[in-house]
Amino acid sequence: MAATFEGTNIRAIDLFAGAGGFTTGAEMAGCQVVWAANHWREAVDVHARNHPGTVHACQDLHQTDWTTVPAHDLLLASPACQGHSRARGKERAHHDAQRSTAWAVVSACEYHRPAAVVVENVPEFAKWTLYEAWCSAMGALGYALAPQILDAADHGTPQNRRRLFIVGTRSKHPIELRLDNQPHIPVSNVIDFNAGAWSKVDREHRAAATLARVKAGRQAHGDRFLIAYYGNEHGGRSIDRPIGTITTRDRWAVIDGDRMRMLTKDENRAAMGFPAGYKLPEQHRAAVHMLGNAVPPKMAREVILALKEAA
Repeated sequence: MAATFEGTNIRAIDLFAGAGGFTTGAEMAGCQVVWAANHWREAVDVHARNHPGTVHACQDLHQTDWTTVPAHDLLLASPACQGHSRARGKERAHHDAQRSTAWAVVSACEYHRPAAVVVENVPEFAKWTLYEAWCSAMGALGYALAPQILDAADHGTPQNRRRLFIVGTRSKHPIELRLDNQPHIPVSNVIDFNAGAWSKVDREHRAAATLARVKAGRQAHGDRFLIAYYGNEHGGRSIDRPIGTITTRDRWAVIDGDRMRMLTKDENRAAMGFPAGYKLPEQHRAAVHMLGNAVPPKMAREVILALKEAA
């Protein structure tokens, strides 16, 4: 495998490519992403605008004819994560179709046998009932798997986002990656207090729960801070630390004295670590949805660079 990863001429494909976070990170790490696929046409179009040199496919990856996919050294994949989230401690059976997307990785590897595979998902992926069966299938194809849970904030992204990265290599033993933690970047670096649509905190019809979050945030952090509209951040969040996880729908509001607003799509993009010029959908809701599903590019870059070094 070492010879395959010498130099910068590493060819990669990106399954479930979405808006292109994994692809962007791979390119930052010196790879050439030759093929990318996703089932959502709008996401494929966004990916194509930002990565015009990549061949794109809009399709259900369960139906892919792998003989039509270019040869590659590295397979990147971020299968659907929704079915691995927990509700009242149980897997959500109505998400069986999403959970099964991980088997497309096995199917692609069975045909192409790339030297390495990197799969990203939520940590709960490892608690999936069929996770051991999935790992066994990858093992049967000759892949030794090295799973690691990483936080994007430790790897150049101003966001606390814990994700499972599974690195598979065609080697006797799992590869050992060296990933040094980097200093955290505060979210204040990506907030533009002169941008966005502000409104009064105490405006008419403001929800009591929101006002309570703002009050708690002021007591803890002063005049400027963030609040989350859902999740476990009930007391506000300092702008001097990374933001919490960016999700597929608006979650974070900025408080500045007596005014407040939601994060703009540009701020969401920066909090995910995408380049400033990365093209997003015009519609805010679609942009946030794609960003919330994406792999932080700098996080992907660090994993791939560590893989190249270890190989």
